[in-house]
Amino acid sequence: MTQLSRADLWSLEEYAEQRPDFRARVMEHKKTRQLALGEHARLYFEDALTIKYQIQEMLRIEKVFEAAGIAEELDAYNPLIPDGHNWKATFMIEYGDPEERARQLAKMIGIEDKVWLQVGNCEKVYPIADEDLERSNATKTSSVHFMRFELTPDMITAAKNGEPIHAGIDHPAYPVEKFAIDSVIRDSLTADLTASAVH
Repeated sequence: MTQLSRADLWSLEEYAEQRPDFRARVMEHKKTRQLALGEHARLYFEDALTIKYQIQEMLRIEKVFEAAGIAEELDAYNPLIPDGHNWKATFMIEYGDPEERARQLAKMIGIEDKVWLQVGNCEKVYPIADEDLERSNATKTSSVHFMRFELTPDMITAAKNGEPIHAGIDHPAYPVEKFAIDSVIRDSLTADLTASAVH
């Protein structure tokens, strides 16, 4: 997938004008890229549009307009855009009550390595998690993880041929049985893939 550059972004003034319509468009788009895993976990799949929104919002909030600051945000967020042979997602564990969340996170150590996706009859794909920094320790896992699901050419072909995509979690403290993801989400994820992608 194409990485974003400064030319893809609006200036702060332009973004102020574009923001209402752009935000509405992104919020609608994000609905096709959220995957609930049970009641308390969710994958938010990123792509160029969601990341552009994230960068524009950061520049707006921090009032960044200098080239060096813009380049810094691009360098931070571009790695979250899928490369044509993978899916990239933010995994969030969601409990409203802080005490309950703390209890559950203590039980879920290692869950970031047990989330999986599966295209058709291909093997399950477990993520490469938290490449930027470690988010778990000996006493608990984090409520937020960044994941990269690497796919083989056969998996990409199967997805593009309309094979179902399944998901689940193989963790004893929070097991999620295999299920087929919604066709709208499936189609959105398939659009991230390029048939000729090679590793």
